[in-house]
Amino acid sequence: MKKILSLFVVTLLSSAFMPSIFAQGTGSTVIGLPYKEIHAKHDVAMPYQYVREADVMWSKIVWRRIELSEKRNHILYEPTVPIGSKASLIDVILEGIETKGLTAFKAKITDAGNEFDIIMKEDEINQQMGAETRVEATLDQNGNVDSTTIEIPYNSADVKSYLVKELWFFDKQRSVLDVRIIGICPIREYFRATDPDHLDPQYKKLFWVYYPEVRPLLAESPVYNPKTDVSNLTYDDIFQKRFFSSFVFMESNPYNRIISEYESGLEALLEGERVKEKIFNFEQDLWEY
Repeated sequence: MKKILSLFVVTLLSSAFMPSIFAQGTGSTVIGLPYKEIHAKHDVAMPYQYVREADVMWSKIVWRRIELSEKRNHILYEPTVPIGSKASLIDVILEGIETKGLTAFKAKITDAGNEFDIIMKEDEINQQMGAETRVEATLDQNGNVDSTTIEIPYNSADVKSYLVKELWFFDKQRSVLDVRIIGICPIREYFRATDPDHLDPQYKKLFWVYYPEVRPLLAESPVYNPKTDVSNLTYDDIFQKRFFSSFVFMESNPYNRIISEYESGLEALLEGERVKEKIFNFEQDLWEY
């Protein structure tokens, strides 16, 4: 009898501390994984290595263009509609402008110079994105004119490319060729009303965001990792680890000329590759093998 009573007490105590697999409501313990997730999903931006001006023995500003139609860059474009905590790069930036005080600067006609001196207002950004306010006039049954205001929102999926301004420099203190992204500018693709067949796409630079300001937001914005579900990438990882494809369309020069102004087609792409090779060869020429 004592053995049966002891076994009953042990069983009762064990069940009291055992998490129920049939828990219901908000206290459910069903996790769908063979392990408990401990590490936070969101990350913080890793601080840059400190650089002294006296240690920078060479530098070059380069402007790149990222085309989201390229397979490697799809990760910046999708999802076109936010899914859970994941959103496209443009949606993350727009959310930062609307709710987190991120500053947007007016995109000028020329790409060179100071891109961060004219602050844009939210209504200007919406207009650049393609949002419209239309007033339609109709006649009621009595022949009176009745006007209706229609708000047409923008479509963030129209952003099909980005400009990236970055500074390449050689730090003699660390003996490394390093790069810092200075700013990002989304580009919207649209078609004129006179082009109903969409044969002649037009492109509009929307605004610039200062990368050091937007970087904390990008560092906490997860991106789908096509290789594994265990560790999510962030947009900051994409840019800092250079997980994107791009081509150089301008480098700093006395006349601030875009490559397409003096080269075209294949020659322009080859000129951009020449700029990248020049930067690479600069570092290689510093060493003896």
